[in-house]
Amino acid sequence: MSTPASGAVMRGAVDLSTLRNRPQPPAEGAVPPAPSGDAGALVRDVTDQTFGEILELSRTVPVVVDLWAEWCGPCKQLSPILEKVVVELGGRVVLAKVDVDANPQLAQGFRAQSIPMVVALVAGQPVPMFTGAVPEQQVREVFAQLLQLAAQNGVTGSLSVSDEPADAAEPEEPALPPLHAEAFEAIEAGDYPRAIAAYEKAIIENPRDDDARAGLGQVRLLDRVQGLDLQAARAAAAASPSDVDAQFAVADLDIAGGHVEDAFDRLLELFAALPSDDRAPVRERLLELFGLVGDADPRVGVARRRLTSLLF
Repeated sequence: MSTPASGAVMRGAVDLSTLRNRPQPPAEGAVPPAPSGDAGALVRDVTDQTFGEILELSRTVPVVVDLWAEWCGPCKQLSPILEKVVVELGGRVVLAKVDVDANPQLAQGFRAQSIPMVVALVAGQPVPMFTGAVPEQQVREVFAQLLQLAAQNGVTGSLSVSDEPADAAEPEEPALPPLHAEAFEAIEAGDYPRAIAAYEKAIIENPRDDDARAGLGQVRLLDRVQGLDLQAARAAAAASPSDVDAQFAVADLDIAGGHVEDAFDRLLELFAALPSDDRAPVRERLLELFGLVGDADPRVGVARRRLTSLLF
C-alpha cells in the first residue's frame, strides 16, 4: 500500500486485529450506528458490536474515531470541533464517536490510555492523529493530512449528504489569516518547509498566536519524519545511545505513532546522560514535543516534572 511519508510512520500504532476479526452481530434486530445531531450520517455513535460496519466504511471514505467519555472535560471541548470540521468537509470524512466506558473492547483495541484520543481508519488500517484537546486550526491541519493520506491509498469516496434548509445554515466561518491560509495550502500540497515558514512568520508578527505555534509544532514533526524508516532509525539509536540526532529521530517517530511516553522517556534519559553543556538541544526538543502533545495530557505533566528534577 503506497502512503506518503507521514502516513508511513503512523501505521501499526494500534492493533485492531481482534476487532476486525470479530464476528458481526446477527442481521435480525441489528441497529446501524446512530447519527448525532444535525450531522446525520456523517457523525455516528459506534459500539463494540457495530464497529465492523465502520471498519468496512473506511475502505470507501476515511473515518475519524473520537474516543471520549462523559466525565472527560477536554473531550467536551474537542468533540464539537471534530463534528464541525467533519460536517464542513461535506461527506469526505465520517466521524465515529466511541464512549470508552460503554465500549471497553474498542478502548482496549485502540490502546486508549488517555482521552480524548483521535484515530483515523483508512482502508481498514488505523492511523493515529492526536491525543488531548487541540485547537481548531490544528484539527483542520491534521484532517488535511488525513485526506492526503487517504487519496494516496485510493480512499477518495464520499457520503451523499442532503442540503440543510437555508435558515438552518451555520454562519459562514471567518476567513483564515493570510499566513495561516498559506500554511494550510502548503500542508495540503505536502510542502512542509513552506508551511513552516508561513507559521514562523505568523509568530513573528504575533508572538501570542497559539494556533500558529500549535500548527508549527505539528508541521515540523511531519517534516522531520518524512522519509524516515522506523526499523533503521531504531537500529541506529540502539547502536549509538549518545547520538542526539539518532535519538531525536526515534522520539519523533514514536510521537507520530502515538507512543508519547516512549518518546519522552527516551529524551529524558538522553538528557540525563549528556554533559551539562550538551543538554540544551534535548531540552528544546522536549519542550517542543510537550507543546505538540498539549499540557492537558497527564503524560506531559509527568515528563515536565522529571525534566525539572534533572535540571536542578
